[in-house]
Amino acid sequence: MTHYLIALLLGVIEGLTEFLPVSSTAHLRLVQSLLGIDLSDPYWKMFAVVIQLGAILCLPIYFRHRLWTFITADRKPIALTSLAFVVTAFPALLLSKVIGENLENTWVMGCSLVVGGVVMWVVDARARGTVSAVEEMSYWQAAWIGFWQIFSAVFPGTSRSMATIAGAQVAGMTRPAALEFSFLLSIPTMVAATGYDLLKSLRGGADGGALGAGPQDLQGWVALGIGFVVSFLVAYAVVAWFMRWVRTRGFVPFAIYRIILGTVVLVLLATGRG
Repeated sequence: MTHYLIALLLGVIEGLTEFLPVSSTAHLRLVQSLLGIDLSDPYWKMFAVVIQLGAILCLPIYFRHRLWTFITADRKPIALTSLAFVVTAFPALLLSKVIGENLENTWVMGCSLVVGGVVMWVVDARARGTVSAVEEMSYWQAAWIGFWQIFSAVFPGTSRSMATIAGAQVAGMTRPAALEFSFLLSIPTMVAATGYDLLKSLRGGADGGALGAGPQDLQGWVALGIGFVVSFLVAYAVVAWFMRWVRTRGFVPFAIYRIILGTVVLVLLATGRG
């Protein structure tokens, strides 16, 4: 498979899974492994960061009207999002070494997929939210959701989206409100995370240091561009679809998918085929 087809495929996978509660990190790592891509290769590490940035950029565009309202009229959602982000950021920064080690551990990803699926299933089945809008949230609810997001940072495969949605539902938010706040919180969280990763790469010198390295030829740049654009377009479509989906349906199908995928991963690892 050529670099361009790989870039297209990984861009689609990133766009499909970044905002669904199924863990984009786990999907990218598993697919890269199936394609025979060296997970320690500096270029592909950088590639994963860049296509994630492509997915992130769809959010400010999709929510542009809501964001404009928050900036010009009701600033409380911005304060809520900032609080949740701070609650996540400091512990995640302190645990950065553990996070880096777990990113390469498929056992952790498999277990996180299963456990996260069970948690999401139970929470979604029992939740009876009464807070139906982000503007109605309290500050303790925002802090609580930020705390839940820490688990997704420390245990790849948990899914940032799953953690924040489940945490919001436990805190008394309806499905649509939980999902919208999850999207809003992902903007500063993911921009900070990818920005930090890119900075580490740039400061790492020609070999990209411990994180990754940029393209060394035209083919690498074109592949990077393909992955970035495809990830953005697919993620935008997924966000629009997902916002409509949760208004009439729950998260149980995603929980079941997580449990099945995680079980398959663990079985393959246990039998030496993972």
